Amino acid sequence: MLEEQVRALDEGRAFVDGSRLRMVEVVGGDGAAWLNDLVTAGVEDLAEKEAVRSLLLTPTGRVRADFHVARASERFLLLQDPDQPKAVHDLLEPYVLSSDVALRDPGGDIGPILVPRPSGWSVAWAPPAGAAPADPQAAEVWRIRRGIPRFPIDFNEDSLPAEAGLEHLIDFAKGCFLGQESVAKVRNMGHPPRAVVALRAMEPVHAGERVLAEGQDVGEVTSAAPFGIGTALIASVRWEARSGGLHSASGPALAPA
Repeated sequence: MLEEQVRALDEGRAFVDGSRLRMVEVVGGDGAAWLNDLVTAGVEDLAEKEAVRSLLLTPTGRVRADFHVARASERFLLLQDPDQPKAVHDLLEPYVLSSDVALRDPGGDIGPILVPRPSGWSVAWAPPAGAAPADPQAAEVWRIRRGIPRFPIDFNEDSLPAEAGLEHLIDFAKGCFLGQESVAKVRNMGHPPRAVVALRAMEPVHAGERVLAEGQDVGEVTSAAPFGIGTALIASVRWEARSGGLHSASGPALAPA
């Protein structure tokens, strides 16, 4: 049953119920410009029912929240995994100040779903024709086998977007957003100290195991799921160790996915 659901997600024949997501509504005459100045994605030009994944960063460029922004008429809906440490509502509220903006509960009439895409989940309001629901366990196995990092499991509040390969969630052409200068510095002058990498092992490996390179501890397995006779993994490792030659502390070699 699990493998059937994972295969259906792979083939675009399944979706995941999004009713457990945290949701907050952004309304007011300044809503579009205000939100655009804070989050990494460009949101002012979103079309009706269009959604885009975005980040909210600290002024030093660290990840505070990972969520989707959806346009619904004159309002925006923010949809966030409830396992994240802080609600995006609470993180954004201090920035309202004198703007014509309000953050509120959208009520119970919103029924989003999550649709699998090559780079991760996309928000939609109706399932694809003929698609069936998949349970959260299947969704998590699909994610790990695809090497899609999840906040705060595979990267956390100390992480820069570049560590998890999430620079594609940043609109560098739109102008200012929180953390812009720090993100630009990493992009133009160097690299982050760590990297999130997708790996494979031919034997069982478990989340929480240390990752070794030439006998030195260089990181940790953050997610693991069965894959054939072996394991699909996501790990956070030192930047210089990201290219290969890795082993888990229990012994199996870890190859790039």
